[in-house]
Amino acid sequence: MMPGLYKRLSSALAYQCDRLAARDRYDLASIALFAALIALVFATFDSYAITNDEAVQQRYGEMIVAYYTSGFKDRTLFHFVNLYLYGGLFDVTAVLTQRLLPAIEPYTIRHILCALTGLGGIVAAWATARLVAGPRAAAIAAFALAVCGPWYGSIFNHTKDIPFAAAMMAATFFLLRMSRDLPRPRWSDVIWFGVFLGCALGIRVLGLLLIGYAALAILISGPRWRGNWRNAFEFSARSITALLPAFLIGYAIMLLAWPWSALSPLNPIRGLIDFGAFHYQIRTLLDGQVYEMANVPRWYVPAYLLYKVPLIILTGAIVALGFIMWPRDGKSTEALRRRNETLLLVAIGVFPVLCQVIDRGPAFCGLRHFLFVVPVFTALAGIGFDTALTQLGALRPWLSRAAGLAIVGWLTWNTGLLIALHPYQYLFYNPLVGGLPGASGRYVGDYWVTIMPEAVTDLEAYIAKIDATGDHPQRYTVAVCGDRLPFEKEANSRLQWVSDWSQAEFFIAPTHMNCDRALSGNEIVRITRLGVKIGVVKDRRDLLTTAIAGWP
Repeated sequence: MMPGLYKRLSSALAYQCDRLAARDRYDLASIALFAALIALVFATFDSYAITNDEAVQQRYGEMIVAYYTSGFKDRTLFHFVNLYLYGGLFDVTAVLTQRLLPAIEPYTIRHILCALTGLGGIVAAWATARLVAGPRAAAIAAFALAVCGPWYGSIFNHTKDIPFAAAMMAATFFLLRMSRDLPRPRWSDVIWFGVFLGCALGIRVLGLLLIGYAALAILISGPRWRGNWRNAFEFSARSITALLPAFLIGYAIMLLAWPWSALSPLNPIRGLIDFGAFHYQIRTLLDGQVYEMANVPRWYVPAYLLYKVPLIILTGAIVALGFIMWPRDGKSTEALRRRNETLLLVAIGVFPVLCQVIDRGPAFCGLRHFLFVVPVFTALAGIGFDTALTQLGALRPWLSRAAGLAIVGWLTWNTGLLIALHPYQYLFYNPLVGGLPGASGRYVGDYWVTIMPEAVTDLEAYIAKIDATGDHPQRYTVAVCGDRLPFEKEANSRLQWVSDWSQAEFFIAPTHMNCDRALSGNEIVRITRLGVKIGVVKDRRDLLTTAIAGWP
């Protein structure tokens, strides 16, 4: 019996080895990357802080669940800050998962779910590049997005921007697949496009962009209108009819995840208009100048894209655009298809930014609200570099190999930067602005106050040394330039949050917008990355003692 079992196991192992050997080496590299990223998520999720927005988003998810479980009687969600203007798909998913896993801390679940969704965005960018240009382009795109600081540094706790971006990228992939078969796309592609359209709309109303992208895909894929308008019109009409089920699926998911959108058919449009008119007392930085969010210059978002997206992604995307404008791959059907799909991706990546520039809408937090274009540019980078390597290989094979090694070296250098920044990868800036040292004080820093876990840990260690010299450990008051919840989730019972900063014995603050200068004190902890101070902890006990002694 044992020899037979051994033989079967050997045959199964040999079969799997043959399957692996048959796979493309770039696909194998991508699979290894995905596995490593999953392991990294579970190994490091507890290093990332709760952000200032997460408490209200968690509460919003609970309110949506209460709305449905009460039979639509609990309507508090429609009056909760401005959250009703957003879909709550991720928040509801997190709340339901928390109820299934009550032993796990709620924000731990949020961070793991968000991180896995972010990895899904990397897979979607990989799949898109692979669809257009093959496994090598896909591998370049996947590795580039994985070592993109604004992306990887956000996947754990940007619980609205990352899920939205991942849904947009996944919908883009299925849109490209559908465009190949128009006017009769495969039902599976139509359904999946509808699902991810609904997921995007169930988070942010900007998911409506996908409807416009679908129209553009029909225009690019169909016959030319000049001199052939009858066939072009028939093609467009049949294509729109074929996509109607996707729009209905997306609409249904949106209604479920975004209850306010179900109150009136025009509410999604109202939400889009309201977003363009947001005017809060929020300040932001650009080139050392402080602006109110409603008064930022038109070049605010393009500047942050230019300075925060790694140069390897920007360069590859520009190369892809260059091959569209000056094609060198002939006029075959395959070459034309590749150029058209690349052109569609360029439009998907550039159009939202162009709208922001033209409309001069409100903006803050740097690149955060436009993270959803980063995976698109990354897919373009993979396509651009793959085309360049192919062209170089046709001229001189050694040129292609040298360029490939340069790309690997570039990605490795980026990886080293992210390791040095951990867990503050979202503070990444590229060399165009001098990296983080050049951007410090001139562009947005740690606006989410993600220094909290490290700051609290260092403060607790400092207090432990103080109390080691005394007989009775005591409690200490702490002021925080940030929200209360992230602090209290990290601090032990001996650290007490206070709203009256003047009574605080210790002060925790990031250096963003000079918040560290809001209170005086002896700097006992300095949190730095790449030689840049990004946060501090100050001991103010001597100042309080002096103030009390001088009281009349």
